Amino acid sequence: MLHFESDYLEGAHPLVLERLMQTNMEKTPGYGTDCYCEAAREKIRRACGAPEAEVHFMVGGTQTNATMITAMLRPYEGVIAAESGHINQHEAGAVEAGGHKVLALSHAEGKLSATDVDRYITDFYQGPSWSAMVAPGMVYISHPTEYGTLYTLGELEALSAVCCKHHVPLFLDGARLGYALASAGTDVTLEAIASLCDVFYIGGTKVGALFGEAVVLPRPGQVKQLDTIIKQRGVLLAKGRLLGLQFDTLFTGGLYMRIARHAIELADKIVRALKEKGYRFLVTPQSNQLFVVMENRQWERISAQVGLEVWEYPDEHHTAVRIATSWATREEDVDALIGML
Repeated sequence: MLHFESDYLEGAHPLVLERLMQTNMEKTPGYGTDCYCEAAREKIRRACGAPEAEVHFMVGGTQTNATMITAMLRPYEGVIAAESGHINQHEAGAVEAGGHKVLALSHAEGKLSATDVDRYITDFYQGPSWSAMVAPGMVYISHPTEYGTLYTLGELEALSAVCCKHHVPLFLDGARLGYALASAGTDVTLEAIASLCDVFYIGGTKVGALFGEAVVLPRPGQVKQLDTIIKQRGVLLAKGRLLGLQFDTLFTGGLYMRIARHAIELADKIVRALKEKGYRFLVTPQSNQLFVVMENRQWERISAQVGLEVWEYPDEHHTAVRIATSWATREEDVDALIGML
């Protein structure tokens, strides 16, 4: 059985496991105050070109999204997101359980438009009853999006400008950020993200770590007592060094980008092969998530041999499935998948 359902099926990169084993019996302070967390913070700051940035480590994406959105919004504010956005679709209402409404806007293949965001916020404050309504207090995007699509530098700049105009922070969900940065043709860099976003995170769970996300606030002091809020939300890991050590490893010697590039190279190989075979894609492939449309009969035939995630049904005769590659995908499995399809 082949498995391409998602990009976090495996454990962790061997170098991460080696570092964890090598340091297993060391005694270090807790809650992210250890030397490994600080070393990781410094390496992330350098990679982002943001020497003053705050860097906080959390265990997973849902906790990170819910915690940072709650920390940065006032009680009467909500967060703008694409209808397809992860916080709107696949996090069990975690943000709204924390008291903040998700203000879902239409999207183009997972991406928010700066024009739509500008119009929404402008129209909101022109309404006669805006003071009795949930105010737009933040813009949330993910890069790559839920459809594997990527924002261009120009699109990010436009969104950042709109957020500055309306004095709301721009939050970028980077659960799969490594795969976005490694994708061919992208003009978005980590440094650009740090200069344009008020908060973002670098995903580890899906890119080589056992678990963990590194939250970056390029301009420090945006949230008063953020450490206290993280503790209050139950996402401050007592053995914080386990997070810091993983990111210290991933950001040593270019490992993070190297393993992300591996996933992109294999995804590109699948795309080339499926185009030659005449397959249709639900959206144009841009990163490590590929959305392939196939006839229902074909999907039924191969589903017993390969694990793919059913994404949607374009019509009654076709099924769109997601193929996801990762840092750990084996080329021989890719070749077997291509042969099967």
